[in-house]
Amino acid sequence: MRFVLALILTIILGYILGLFLDWWSISLAAFIVALFWQQSPGRAFGSGFLAVFLLWGTLALVIDVRNEHILSARMSELILKTGLPVVMILITGVIGGLVGGVSALSASVLRPAKRSR
Repeated sequence: MRFVLALILTIILGYILGLFLDWWSISLAAFIVALFWQQSPGRAFGSGFLAVFLLWGTLALVIDVRNEHILSARMSELILKTGLPVVMILITGVIGGLVGGVSALSASVLRPAKRSR
């Protein structure tokens, strides 16, 4: 349950911060959620990665559909030497997911652990 809530909070906060700040705001969103929502480092990385992957992948897909796949098809031809615009959307999601995952992992590791008496 914590994983899903952290996922949803990261997506919402990342989208809102993305409206006002630059691309790096996703790392800030994942860091803040992981700092205040205690999870193990592995789960924090997973929720940060998946949240930003879904957010950036969805946003890239919406933008790609609106411009009729023109930019992603050309970039796919230029970079990957293939005509598959979907691959560019997946690469965008993975790069964003890695940024969000590492940011959430950093916050999880920096968070002081509860001490048992």
